[in-house]
Amino acid sequence: VQLMESGGGLVQSGGSLRLSCEASGGIFMISALAWYRQVPGKERELVAAVGNDERTVYADSVKGRFTISRDNSKKTMYLQMNSLQPEDTAMYYCAQSTPFPITLYEYDYWGQGIQVTVSS
Repeated sequence: VQLMESGGGLVQSGGSLRLSCEASGGIFMISALAWYRQVPGKERELVAAVGNDERTVYADSVKGRFTISRDNSKKTMYLQMNSLQPEDTAMYYCAQSTPFPITLYEYDYWGQGIQVTVSS
């Protein structure tokens, strides 16, 4: 499995970005997917996740602003980020689980990450 993020960059506070994560391999549609983020000196945190059954979870800090989605036909996951704030600045990573996961909080495959910077 290989994961590749795209769509990051610099945006002003209040703006929007959409991240994409394209996957290779044949287990995409039966795996859970997630976006994590990390800033220097802090632990990586879960931003949002979507199961193979389409159930979703979000960090409290992004609820109502971010939306995670997946397109199994394209083997691609998305993160629509609206009302971005400077505290959303981080390296964002996409992740994929092994098939038929029992939790949305464990992942075995990771992308290389993409930077999102929100200016005030």
